Amino acid sequence: MKDNISLKAKIVRELISIATSDHLIGPGIKKGTFRRRLVEPPWRCPSGYSILEIKTKNFEMEFLEPPGVKSDCVVLQLHGGGYIGKMRNAYRSFAKYYSDMRGGMKVLTIDYRVAPENPYPAALEDAVTAYKWLLDIGYNGNNIIVAGDSAGGGLSLALAGYLRDNNINLPAALVLMSPWTDLTASGASYETNYELDPLFGNTRESMIYNGEYIGTNEPDNPYISPLFGDFKGLPRMLFQVGSIEMLLSDSVDAADKAKEAGCDTKISIYDGMFHVFQMAMDMLPESKQAWQEVKEFIESIEER
Repeated sequence: MKDNISLKAKIVRELISIATSDHLIGPGIKKGTFRRRLVEPPWRCPSGYSILEIKTKNFEMEFLEPPGVKSDCVVLQLHGGGYIGKMRNAYRSFAKYYSDMRGGMKVLTIDYRVAPENPYPAALEDAVTAYKWLLDIGYNGNNIIVAGDSAGGGLSLALAGYLRDNNINLPAALVLMSPWTDLTASGASYETNYELDPLFGNTRESMIYNGEYIGTNEPDNPYISPLFGDFKGLPRMLFQVGSIEMLLSDSVDAADKAKEAGCDTKISIYDGMFHVFQMAMDMLPESKQAWQEVKEFIESIEER
């Protein structure tokens, strides 16, 4: 594969490909069963930061506060995991990255209900509940930034559409990392990148095809697959996606619709990158570049 990426990125990409093709680990990763049985050590909150654990009727949330809060903005983070994986430590690290932007701001990360026990609309209901909670404690929509990756990115778009449709103040912006916007799997990259994607490719048994979150609903429901919704009036958004992902068209097609609807939209396609490569944090030049772009995007938002 000829692409202009760092040696570190090539190594990581190859390791992902090896892991997902292994007869013991690979099927579990692709189907999502690995996510369900994954056990992680407790996450250590960095010195000077604090986490408030909040329990709601149906799910739990974590409110991260950095040592110094200089911004009136807040980030609502919706994690990925194919709608079947619960929140992981990686998203606590994501929250720390977000919290250091704008000189310091709080980040609310929610551990929303997942399938198959809780299919649609559970995740959307929980996202709406978390958003309204921020409004109830004094934030206004203009100071809320919704950020999500993969399923969480699609959920972020679905949340924005729901808020608009129900006359609830919209967030200031959306940060969308490899968002899963098309659960019908109809985009061109599901075929063109089928043999290139190291995470989801080369199998029709991937969790992107299993439909557990969809349940008995139609997959093109805009609150399930926001690609099929109306983008008019949605807030400004930043898309980031890797060029070899099966979900590439999920970002490209959604960004095109957003632009056509008049939304302030930016899309960055990272050459040779795999699904949610931002999880590499500071380990890869490409991930560092992506996080810098997110920082610049978030810090360009005017507080009101």
